[in-house]
Amino acid sequence: MKNLFIMLSVAITLLFSGVSMADTNTATETEGQIWAQVKEGAKGVTTSHGQAHEQLINTYDLRVFELRSDLLAPALTAALFGMIIVFVVFIKINGISKLHGGFTGKLVYRWSKFDVSIHWLGAIPCLLLILTGLTLLAGRFFLQPYVGEGLWAGLINSAKLIHDYMAIPFMLGWALMTLLWAKNQLPKMYDLKWMMYVGGYINFGPFKGKHPDAGFANAGEKLWFWAFAFFGLVISASGMLLLFPNLFEPSRTLSLIALVLHSVSAIVITAFSIVHIFMATVMSEGGMECMVSGYCDEQWAKQHHNLWYDEIKENGTLKYKE
Repeated sequence: MKNLFIMLSVAITLLFSGVSMADTNTATETEGQIWAQVKEGAKGVTTSHGQAHEQLINTYDLRVFELRSDLLAPALTAALFGMIIVFVVFIKINGISKLHGGFTGKLVYRWSKFDVSIHWLGAIPCLLLILTGLTLLAGRFFLQPYVGEGLWAGLINSAKLIHDYMAIPFMLGWALMTLLWAKNQLPKMYDLKWMMYVGGYINFGPFKGKHPDAGFANAGEKLWFWAFAFFGLVISASGMLLLFPNLFEPSRTLSLIALVLHSVSAIVITAFSIVHIFMATVMSEGGMECMVSGYCDEQWAKQHHNLWYDEIKENGTLKYKE
């Protein structure tokens, strides 16, 4: 009897195992068929009225998110911190560009109060967008491991709110600067020589003491301006789609494209912004005064924008601060 009972138990176990294996194989085959249909774009029926409500999933969703997480997030981090490190090392080795003979004390009119205002209208939101965007995109790599969960949740929520609210002022500043300043940013032949001599900012070797010609804007400023104009357009358009999805009702595919373009544009603008900030505040002695008061020292004008200074002196539009 005991042997019979054991044999019956083994038989029942094998029977149910066979049924289970068959069910597993059937389930696997069914899942494979469903997934094949999904990849082919199969649609279903739902009572939802949301975006892409008929589409179960995009097979490329995860690839886009992996691209954003594995490539774009580190790239944005490198654009910010990497460029800062590069400039600190460069200034440590090269030093800054000092005014020959020092400051004259005569301040030459360069920017109107309106120009200064729209510069800061774009600049302040731009800085906040860079910092909050970096936190949202890559903060989990360099910040989250070192703070508590509660603090991290608060930082992410604050970053999201600031990023959303600063978007509109940034777009307004970008639009005004692009439209009003483009006429002074057109490339000229002498810009090539300026690039060859790196603007005269190198303090050693054959470049030392060289100050190539420059008009109202030098070649470096023009490069920054057009990068800001183009990528600012991309980041503004993609940002609007992401910020107001119910208004524009973009497709799922378009939303993913906007997400990638937004991140790529942010990387470029971040790198250029660091260069721009260092050149204005540290590298060029007397440069920051231009966007504080709208005036620059006369020696600074002669040394860094000689063609513009000669032009306004010749045509009688040279004005000094009283």
